[in-house]
Amino acid sequence: MQRFLPDAGDESLADVYADLTLPDAAARPYVYVGMVASVDGSAVVDGRSTGLGGAADRAAFRRLRETCDVILVGAGTVRGEDYRPPRAPDDVVARRAARGLAARATIAVVTASGQLDADARLFADPTYRPVVVTSAATDVAHLADVADVVRCGEVAVDLRLALERLAARGAAHVLCEGGPSLNASLLRAGLVDELFLTVAPALVGSSPHRILDGALDAPVELELVGLRHHEGELLLRYRVRRPAPPTGGPPAGGEPSR
Repeated sequence: MQRFLPDAGDESLADVYADLTLPDAAARPYVYVGMVASVDGSAVVDGRSTGLGGAADRAAFRRLRETCDVILVGAGTVRGEDYRPPRAPDDVVARRAARGLAARATIAVVTASGQLDADARLFADPTYRPVVVTSAATDVAHLADVADVVRCGEVAVDLRLALERLAARGAAHVLCEGGPSLNASLLRAGLVDELFLTVAPALVGSSPHRILDGALDAPVELELVGLRHHEGELLLRYRVRRPAPPTGGPPAGGEPSR
């Protein structure tokens, strides 16, 4: 693999993001989004993202999961990708322990409808208990025996409150794996700090599934801070640019800037 940013050099796939460090956010967990897309912008092939990523994307995917306390994911993605608890081989457990992390990240599923199957693979491991993030109005009684339910918001899920509740459970770093609606909602709320995007060397054609589904209030500016290449795949790391705080009104007698 060739690395161009933050510095140029060669590295093995096993070393992708091995030295990744993430800052702490002030009032909530630090949130980073991990996604894969084709050159023409599709996030899926035949309805699943697994058809896009190659060896570099798989290496990045595994490493990003090693760095987080919580994997945040929408219910539609859990259903479509048939999520299961993260794997915990000895080498992963050791690297997570070196970071001060639990053996496995907690998967937190965001659902507004409660339409999750208690018999799904994600809930099948009696030694692993996911979190279900929902609203006070959503019926998730069928999940009470297989997951911890965290209610945030009366009718709709309040994502800022959800992150605060996850922080109260010990989460400092949250990896969001989509889907596109959840990504857009987090960005609209100003809750995303970084984006890790794999660009797959493929064209998919017409597809309604992009890495974002839903309008943003304004374009979100990004700063490219990492760039790697392996066999046609590009691994891009972007940091979200925060708008500068206002410095006050126009000078006395002046006009507001346009």
